[in-house]
Amino acid sequence: MERTQLFDLMGELKLYGMKAAFDEIMATAVKRQHEPQRIVGDLLNAEISEKQARSIKYQLTIAKLPLAKDLDDFQFEGTPINQTLVNDLAGGDFITQQRNAVLVGGTGTGKTHLAIAIARSCIRSGVRGRFYNVVDLVNRLETETRNGRQGRIADHLTRMDFIILDELGYLPFAQSGGQLLFHLVSRLYERTSIIVTTNLAFGEWPSVFSDPKMTTALLDRLTHHCDIIETGNDSWRFKSRADDQQTTRARAVSATPTSSDGASATAKTRRQRGSKLDADRGSNLDAD
Repeated sequence: MERTQLFDLMGELKLYGMKAAFDEIMATAVKRQHEPQRIVGDLLNAEISEKQARSIKYQLTIAKLPLAKDLDDFQFEGTPINQTLVNDLAGGDFITQQRNAVLVGGTGTGKTHLAIAIARSCIRSGVRGRFYNVVDLVNRLETETRNGRQGRIADHLTRMDFIILDELGYLPFAQSGGQLLFHLVSRLYERTSIIVTTNLAFGEWPSVFSDPKMTTALLDRLTHHCDIIETGNDSWRFKSRADDQQTTRARAVSATPTSSDGASATAKTRRQRGSKLDADRGSNLDAD
């Protein structure tokens, strides 16, 4: 059978991974005189790998993660963050154990970055998740209630392996919204793992939900099986920006002519055409 005919058959069967790897596998097989069983096995493995890659890409898309952040991009040095615990969470065991995680700390301390990085690592391991800003989720819950469709979001999320509730406490919402969020967390309890990022200590949560008893019940469910990651209160984004500004000032000082003869120094600078100071382009700031 001709190569083009084989490719047509692979296309009809949607064996895209096998089709993409065919030429390379066959060339290696001829060179190393592989047995037919080895060739078929290599083609099947190529197909499996391609399907897994497509599945991961799809799950990353439907997770609605706002940014592409990984643990390799995060600077743990100089922070109070338990890196070992973060790495354990990224391994995904907390999901199989139906545990939750709460990342608590000040603005700019890397909570959202870590939550996204943990989520991406877990999704690459084959689980499904969904990212929500808390206020956006509450608005969705209120909208479905007004439309007489209460419970549909909860039904959908119980089929997820984990969800992220980002920025709890940054913006207030109505008591009715807090009640809907409480009912959602109750539905997900010991079904779907929850990752929460917040700038509030647990004792401050009643200020968000406006009902101390309901807040106590929510915390009881959320923290029953839970890992706490404290990110501190010192914004590393602010520190990074300050360090960049200091570097810029240092470069400017070092570039200043030191000769006491200002006119001579200026003339020398003009003669040295093509000499330029490197401009500091600023820092690439990460998400909280």
